[in-house]
Amino acid sequence: MRAQTRQCFRSSTRRQGGGRRRAVPIAAAVAIGVMTLGALAPPATSAFDPAAAARPDAVQQALNTLVRDDGMPAALASFQDRDGRTRTYTAGVGDLTTGSKVPGDGQVRIGSNTKAFTAVVVLQLAGEGKIGLDATVDTYLPGLVRGEGIDGRRITVRQLLQHTSGLPEYGIHVDDDEIRNRYFEPRELLDIALRHKADAAPGTTWGYSNTNYVLAGLIVQKVTGRPLAEEMDRRIIKRIGLRHTYFPAPGEMTVREPHPQGYHRNPADGPLRDFTEMDPSAGWAAGQLISTNSDLNRFFTALLAGRLLPADQLAEMRTTVPAGTSGLRYGLGLTSRPLSCGGVHWGHGGDIAGYETRGGATDDGRAANVAVTSIPRDEAAAQHVKDAVDRALCG
Repeated sequence: MRAQTRQCFRSSTRRQGGGRRRAVPIAAAVAIGVMTLGALAPPATSAFDPAAAARPDAVQQALNTLVRDDGMPAALASFQDRDGRTRTYTAGVGDLTTGSKVPGDGQVRIGSNTKAFTAVVVLQLAGEGKIGLDATVDTYLPGLVRGEGIDGRRITVRQLLQHTSGLPEYGIHVDDDEIRNRYFEPRELLDIALRHKADAAPGTTWGYSNTNYVLAGLIVQKVTGRPLAEEMDRRIIKRIGLRHTYFPAPGEMTVREPHPQGYHRNPADGPLRDFTEMDPSAGWAAGQLISTNSDLNRFFTALLAGRLLPADQLAEMRTTVPAGTSGLRYGLGLTSRPLSCGGVHWGHGGDIAGYETRGGATDDGRAANVAVTSIPRDEAAAQHVKDAVDRALCG
């Protein structure tokens, strides 16, 4: 079982070591391409310049490539311009068995984009004086975090949100089908991680770990006395009108609204399996949310516009450290990535078995998110998803 699926709630930041992607057999990739070429949907063009719409659309072309060349069953995108006008795109098929169309702006599992929501709740509580970013984990969860090289008295809330705590990853120790079918309590996820030694001393290096956000979610619940899902719904989802975003209830394995099926391969040379229905509890505060590309655009633009956080807390969230060698930087649950046209976009991204999402927003109000219905098979395919976001924002 590969690290990619065990760490199935990660963002685009973890691509090294055990996270190498499995290759898709050539015959399988070709078969997918043949099935989906005839189902490439044209982009919606409402509220846009007709002359511009008549030209070949770079975003649609990018999605077509993801289906035709990279073996994605489906690809979806949503672009929001500076005036808030939205354009949606689809390519491929929504269901490989029936050949049904991809629902426009369909719901998908958004994986580690959930971390940005969790971080916003923590930072809101920090702004209310209920959480200190430089307070230790033991301040809120005394005695809970102990292990080999691990001590909650030495790890701060800021380090959790920025992945500089050195805490080990729990996801690499849980099997695909166990993740799919079993309900996990958050404390169980933490217990899995704490059986293993620390990856590094707190504050010494950046290292992506879903364990950080399980702890952040537990701190939210301790401070508020309410379930994380309720706090997220009240403080973010309802506040800015995310009508298609929700935190699945315990035991809820289906996707509520129209959606493309999500597919997963394990072992590497095995067939694509429909992984749409799954228990997402292994993701929890790190990766449980379901949403749409358009709702993600609304979330990230509202965040950057100051509608979710006071100025001081937003500035903390946007204070970043290097995360890899591609220019990606990580703040407090928020990443920045360079754009080919200059500047950066702010977002997160996420993988979960069956789906990958990438995207974010710019400071001038543009936003784009892209989803595919299988985790890309290699680095080239993963880059093509990011390229589709870049094309949308740089147009």
